[in-house]
Amino acid sequence: MSLGMGLPFARPGRSALTLAAVVLGVTTVTFATGLATTMTRFGEAGRDAFQVTVYASNFNNGKELQPEHAERELHSLLAELPGATEVTARASVDVRLVGSAHPVILEGRRGDRTQLDSVLTAGRWPRGAGEVVAGSAFLRQNGVRVGDRVSLEKGGRAEKVLVVGEFMESNARVVVGGWTALTALAPDERPIAYHVALSDGTDPNAYARAARAADSGITPDVRDANAVTQTIIGSATALTVMLTVVASLGVFNTVVLNTRDRRRDLGMLKSIGMTPRQVTVMTVTSMAVLGALGSLLGIPLGVAGYQLVIPRMVDAVDITLPAYMTDVWRAPALAGLALAGVVIAVLGAFVPARRAGRLTIAEVLRSE
Repeated sequence: MSLGMGLPFARPGRSALTLAAVVLGVTTVTFATGLATTMTRFGEAGRDAFQVTVYASNFNNGKELQPEHAERELHSLLAELPGATEVTARASVDVRLVGSAHPVILEGRRGDRTQLDSVLTAGRWPRGAGEVVAGSAFLRQNGVRVGDRVSLEKGGRAEKVLVVGEFMESNARVVVGGWTALTALAPDERPIAYHVALSDGTDPNAYARAARAADSGITPDVRDANAVTQTIIGSATALTVMLTVVASLGVFNTVVLNTRDRRRDLGMLKSIGMTPRQVTVMTVTSMAVLGALGSLLGIPLGVAGYQLVIPRMVDAVDITLPAYMTDVWRAPALAGLALAGVVIAVLGAFVPARRAGRLTIAEVLRSE
């Protein structure tokens, strides 16, 4: 007796329901995989730029304390502490964009890594005194493009700057330049924070304690993991697991019903010598075929859902993502997803298939 007697093992109507369950599961797995990959890359972007932020003030019993060291001395002090490899000072000042009613914050950076953890999406980072980069939201709100010149003003001082790049930033008020661009408009401005990159193996908390002991007027803060990103990834993973279980239960239900309907056929197969293992393999294989078909249908649907949802999520927070964050559909990932439907089908079919394989001829005859 050939396996063709059992294929398709499910009746047409039930096969359609099983296929729909598998397609739903594969679609969800595909979408969630793409979302989790993008959010992981988003959360990790620039995370290795620095590990500790040292704020140039401290509050003690409601009273604000200032650093004991001058700004240049404090910069050097932080760089000399054990484990420090890079120190970047950051200051910001409110300025006015000529021709716009929207407020603007000019952020100046000075030190080893002026881009900090920012991610460039177009153009380049500033190289000269009259150059800045702007966030995606700023460019859209003010009708500015990379390559345009804009004028910034503060307190009677004016500075014309060239927008040389766009970086990933949702705050529509922020533009970033070098220290010279900042001091041209606000000569007396002082750093509000110092960002410190540490060598491999250095304990950020130990560095923070050393910095605090060196100057009581500063507030070191150790950079933690991105909680929002972790929440989104965790939610996507939980949703994937739940819908995979639901899809597997749909397959389970189909196989249970079909083994009951095919008791006579199973009894005949066993009477001519088919072993319980062969019955199990036949049953699981018939569902695996539906699982493979479900992968072929579900993967394109999941990719389409990703391409539909992610741009709208990004637009909602008014940022532009670099290409590498959304370039998630590579051959290894797709090859793994191609097995998702088969895995869902096999998981759902295995238990009732084993029960069907253990069915004795006597039990079949008793039920007739």
